[in-house]
Amino acid sequence: MFPVLFNIGNFTLHTYGLLVAIGFLTGIYVARHFARVFGQDPERIFNLAVYLALAAIVGAKLFLVIQDWRYYVQDPGSLISAGFLESAGIFYGGLIAALVVLTLYVHRQKLSWLGVGDAVVPGVAIGHAIGRLGCFSAGCCWGKPTTLPWGITFTSAYSHATVGVPLNIRLQPTQLYEAAAEGLIFLLLWRMSKRRAFVGELTAIYLLSYGVARFLIDFARAYEPEAMLFHGLMTDAQLTSLFMIAIAIGIWAVHSRRRAAAVAA
Repeated sequence: MFPVLFNIGNFTLHTYGLLVAIGFLTGIYVARHFARVFGQDPERIFNLAVYLALAAIVGAKLFLVIQDWRYYVQDPGSLISAGFLESAGIFYGGLIAALVVLTLYVHRQKLSWLGVGDAVVPGVAIGHAIGRLGCFSAGCCWGKPTTLPWGITFTSAYSHATVGVPLNIRLQPTQLYEAAAEGLIFLLLWRMSKRRAFVGELTAIYLLSYGVARFLIDFARAYEPEAMLFHGLMTDAQLTSLFMIAIAIGIWAVHSRRRAAAVAA
């Protein structure tokens, strides 16, 4: 855990910020690569990836404010604090904002939503994996207390002051769980891209695999009671995960129906 890489005068380079930037740049590069693989215009996909990155940042912060609105109403100054800037925000907030921008972009450019999705999702996976390492370095998005031997104990007073991570308590390394899951998803998408069965297959694989992974990981992640839904039954991220899984199943169902109709014709 290294929340700060170095200080030069009044300038501080945070590990989180650097890794998130690396994650965004890597994701953009990967999206451009897959655009070429699938015969799409790399420049269009590059522009879209930049828009998606910006939308993800804004959306993640916005949903964080919405989720903890009582806190920010009582302390509006925290919106410009180091803790707010270092916080990863709500990933699904960033994902939803990115999906809105994606839909608007493909409509305006007259592109295939699923085709563009196939080019973009591998970059989302690897970029998110790197970003979660940034979360680990900052201490945010921590897990529940645990006695497991691979539990992580945070000791940085700076991280406690900026993001609120509990100190000297063994916690589930949920940031590393998610980074590992996204890394494996990226490798799966990379492999499947070489034998994509239909347009939209990679999009469906990502939605299903990340939805399942995040749903399970959230059982180990620490949340404030007000962030839970249905009287503590699940988190908002888990509910969104179920929607992602449903969309993935829907994509496969539509493809299967079309294939059956084509065979019948």
